[in-house]
Amino acid sequence: MKTIVDSRQLNAFAALARSGSFTQAAKRLSVTQSAVSHAIKALEEDLSSRLVDRVGKRIQLTASGKQLLVHAENILREMQAARAGIQTATASDGGRIRVGAGTTACQYLLPSVIREFQSGYPTCTIALEPGGQSRLFELLSGGHVDLALVLSPASAVLDDLILVPLFEDELRLLVSPQHPWARLGGGPGPELEKGTLILCGRKGHCHGLVADYFRQEKASMGAVIELGSVDAVKEMAKLGVGAAVLPPWTAGSELASGSLVSIPLGKRRLRRHWNVAYWKGRRLTRTQQAFVGLCDASAKLLEASAVAAVG
Repeated sequence: MKTIVDSRQLNAFAALARSGSFTQAAKRLSVTQSAVSHAIKALEEDLSSRLVDRVGKRIQLTASGKQLLVHAENILREMQAARAGIQTATASDGGRIRVGAGTTACQYLLPSVIREFQSGYPTCTIALEPGGQSRLFELLSGGHVDLALVLSPASAVLDDLILVPLFEDELRLLVSPQHPWARLGGGPGPELEKGTLILCGRKGHCHGLVADYFRQEKASMGAVIELGSVDAVKEMAKLGVGAAVLPPWTAGSELASGSLVSIPLGKRRLRRHWNVAYWKGRRLTRTQQAFVGLCDASAKLLEASAVAAVG
């Protein structure tokens, strides 16, 4: 399942929105009109949302298209700037970047970052080290990775890190439309104690966040199922086994198609802050800085894609 838009599709969409016609967009991009049409069709299929209406020889953006365009212009500029930074990096920057990331980031954020990075700097090797939150901090402190995609840590660890903010998300309950909680727009409230929660990870950072949330709300978590991947969590939720605890941007197509419904955990939201982290005192090379820039651009694109798919 694709949740991050291909940058070439996004570029075709922006050109079409600016010009108002497939013919003019093709001329701007120096491609065939058919190529633009295929790119827009693929983009709409990826997002499960119609982006343009065809009115004679002209096009008009739908509500989802207008929403995506607002983000697309800024994102494309940031990607161009990041590519320029990569291309001007000198050979002294080194030919290898070591990156640590958890399961969710590896599956949803990093693939587009790595693709864009390699297109601008194909001779640089990227070594990816997967791991949970605590493992990523160990890799950073031991000098085994240069960068890590992490959630904002405890203050004791924060003192030793430089954090580059990427985006904020919210952990919510994703349930099947047939689930009893699907009709409770304000959250299940006391019924949470009687239900089953499905978490990604095995006693990891997510489990700790959710457990702390329920302790502060003076509520019980009830039954808990822990699985190793986001896809497995979503499939279990779609089968009605329980309620997945995930950020909505990991389920853009499922929410758009109606196979899952998003409801809050409770009256108080459970928010998380994503960052690129590196150890204090370690100066990033220009190549590493460009990689961080691409992470930032792709994170914004991921958010925009999820909003367009749902909206």
